[in-house]
Amino acid sequence: MKAQIKKKLTDYDMQQLIGQVLRVGVILSGTIAGIGGIWYLFQQGSGTPHYGTFTGEPAGFTSLTGIYKGILTGSAAEIIQLGVVILIATPIIRIIFSLFSFILEKDGLYVIITLIVLSVILFSMFGGLKV
Repeated sequence: MKAQIKKKLTDYDMQQLIGQVLRVGVILSGTIAGIGGIWYLFQQGSGTPHYGTFTGEPAGFTSLTGIYKGILTGSAAEIIQLGVVILIATPIIRIIFSLFSFILEKDGLYVIITLIVLSVILFSMFGGLKV
């Protein structure tokens, strides 16, 4: 009979996983934004921008569903925006992984600090005032 060996997740393993998450997130977001940028040049590269008037962003940039719908229609600007959303989500995912790491280590002080940091970031993103 083979003895089954349980591998305990060490602090080093968790650091490597967090580093990998950061690398993959940045590379993925940069690749998606780059593809969207190239597609944008093909779609609207010959036009002349009008710098004299300010034009706000369309509704597609204000929600994830708008970005998703824009991607389905082939809009290059929404593809770029998806890259930006992934770039913003990457450090938040890193904080979540750190939280799990501190929970596994049973380090209560850092669990509380990480929860506070995560709460502040999420509140600042989703708890904005409607004017």
